[in-house]
Amino acid sequence: MAIEISDAVLHKLRLKHGGITRKDIMECFANRDPSDGMLKDTREDHQTDPPTLWFVGNTNNSRRLKVVFIYFEDEGRIQIKTCYEANAEELRIYEKYRRE
Repeated sequence: MAIEISDAVLHKLRLKHGGITRKDIMECFANRDPSDGMLKDTREDHQTDPPTLWFVGNTNNSRRLKVVFIYFEDEGRIQIKTCYEANAEELRIYEKYRRE
């Protein structure tokens, strides 16, 4: 499965989101527990087709990052929208709903 991150998104992640790299995002996917689900972003102003999904993952350095992406199932690819340090509320929501 291909994971795509545009140059513009990578630039934003480096400058505005604590220096997050492509490697950090790849580690979050690799370290993810397969039994954990992905959550759907249901906020009206974030609606996409296919839907925007997210999860909280760990880098190899134990950074807890919220990874936000669109999964194009028919094309077998993931497009990263953003990624940043998960805040307490995002961690709470993910812990509550990740196994549903």
